[in-house]
Amino acid sequence: MIKPGLRTYLTIIALSASGMLSAFRADTTKLIKFDGSLKTRFEYATETNMSRFTVRNSRMGLSGNIIDEISYRAQIELSNEGKFEVLDMYASIKPVKNLYVSLGQMQIPIYNSSQTAPAQMLFANRTFLAKYFVPGTRDIGILAQYDFKIGDIPAEIDAGAFNASLINKPVWTNTLSWSLRAIAGGMKGMRGAVKVYRYPGLETDFFLWGADLRYGGERFKIEAEVLDRRTLYNNDDLFATCLQGAYSFPVKNAGIFKDITPAIRWDMMGHNIRENGIGVNRLTAGLSFGFTAKPFTSLLRLEYEEYLVDDFIPEFTRYDEIDSNKITVELIIIF
Repeated sequence: MIKPGLRTYLTIIALSASGMLSAFRADTTKLIKFDGSLKTRFEYATETNMSRFTVRNSRMGLSGNIIDEISYRAQIELSNEGKFEVLDMYASIKPVKNLYVSLGQMQIPIYNSSQTAPAQMLFANRTFLAKYFVPGTRDIGILAQYDFKIGDIPAEIDAGAFNASLINKPVWTNTLSWSLRAIAGGMKGMRGAVKVYRYPGLETDFFLWGADLRYGGERFKIEAEVLDRRTLYNNDDLFATCLQGAYSFPVKNAGIFKDITPAIRWDMMGHNIRENGIGVNRLTAGLSFGFTAKPFTSLLRLEYEEYLVDDFIPEFTRYDEIDSNKITVELIIIF
């Protein structure tokens, strides 16, 4: 039998240990947050009668705060079409209120995450804008972001300078690339952005400008974007635009599926379209079946792409299936 005094002493120890454990868990959660995504698919090209299985993406990431003013992000790609890549490696400092300065390897602030992040894309394949306009979506450099409000509307301005050498290549250079972007609005409701990007180089010397507009809620997204890239050494002008949207319908008594999300996209691209006209139109229709109550996360996707090619597109010469109409079945797991 435990004496009353000893019982009180043990109770105090137990409560203290419980408090310390809770604090440790809270600090650990703040210090380390883990995330990941897996995309694997089957594709069938109708025009060439060819098919393939692929693991398109398998990403793992860590993020957290060392203190309230200092955070970090690290992310790796275990398989990008069979290649291992280190994606994000940067730290962010908040020297004053609303100002964040990031240094390291990070995503260039041109594209929306819904256009490039596997966990947020509405379709199996990226838009023409996200795939063909910039040689890679990440670079090593510095990025400053300032948040403010226009009335009740959240807004931000960011500016960055980079090596112009793509990821994992810390080259010496006397011509850095640079970017500017202004955003108004949040991820719910209306959001718009304008951006410019200057990328110097011998065969990739270009200036890019663009704008996008988005309207979204918990269960729907509508997005429109335009990009124009002028290559300065040969005056080639590449232009593209896209319009896409999706709506998630919750379902009951459907086994492992919690929602059904139809999605549709139109995008087009062309070189010097004022003289040559539109080079290619693409129509994409998809139907996704979500595994969780939260829409646009883990899902099984069925998709069809229709290419309408009217002009020679040099970006389509890598292999015959690249501009073929396709049927895709894709499994996406987000964790």
